[in-house]
Order: sequence, then structure tokens, then C-alpha cells
Amino acid sequence: MSTKKHADHPNLTGEYRWGDAGQLVLFVLFLGIWITDSFVFHYSTFLQEVIPKYVSIPVAGMVLVAGWLLARGGMKAVFGTDREKPVVIRTGVFGIVRHPIYTGALLFYLGAVCFTLSIASACFWLINLLFYILISRYEERILTEAFSAEYTSYKKKTGMLFPKLRRSKN
Repeated sequence: MSTKKHADHPNLTGEYRWGDAGQLVLFVLFLGIWITDSFVFHYSTFLQEVIPKYVSIPVAGMVLVAGWLLARGGMKAVFGTDREKPVVIRTGVFGIVRHPIYTGALLFYLGAVCFTLSIASACFWLINLLFYILISRYEERILTEAFSAEYTSYKKKTGMLFPKLRRSKN
């Protein structure tokens, strides 16, 4: 596997080599689409005429705050805790989803979409979702190799990017 390791964090198992670059490229593209559609051309913001601002803005705010809390909690658990060796983290936001940092990023994009109701941005959000699913699955193969039964058990109980509505009894 083409895995990126963190020299300054030997307690991490690794991640997709081009994950950070891919996230940056998709972020810049999303911002470009969102800004040009929402504030310049308005070619797919017709929902603003149907859904009032007093609905879309509070929803956007709640989604943005939820994304920030998940991403912050995930970053703190992964990078803010000293561990001697890699472990499966199941506490905090990792008890809600297996990839809270990625979910937080997706919620950031979704909050921006809700704020301006840009259909073009919503379509590009789906591309971001696909990217995060792909890199999450890659990283889960690494974690399954490293932790086998322990990680498999965790996967059965916790959703990958979104919380499981029904938890497995195993």
C-alpha cells in the first residue's frame, strides 16, 4: 500500500499518501464553485427564492458548528494525545463515527451549501463525499491490517462517516 506516515507521530498507523493534497484541491475547487455561484453568477441559487433566510442560515450555522466540533474532537484525540504505539480510538467523537475529521470537513461543505442554497455547490459536495469515502476505505484497510479483530468489531458498532442508526450487537 502507498501509505503516508507521520514522522512526528509514530503512534499513527498512516493514511492515504495523496489524501492531504486531494483534500486541498477539492477545497479550493469547492470554494471556487461556491463563491462564483453564490455571490457572482447565481446560476443555481434559485432555492433562495423558496427557502427563507431565517431557515437556511440557522440550519447552516448548526451544520457548521457540528462539523467544527467533530473535526476538533477528532484532531484532539488523534494529535493531542500522547500514545506509545498505535491504538484503536473508540472514545469521544470516535464513538460516533470512525472518521470524525472527514465528517467534520463534509459538514463544513454542507453548511456552506445550506447557507447559500447553491445547487452547483451541492453537486460538488457529492464529489467531496465520494473522495472521503474512498480515502476512508483505504485507511480502514490499513487499520484492519494493523488491528484485525479489534478494528472489525469497532466497524460493526460505529459508522464510517455518518453515525449508525442501528448498532450491531457483536
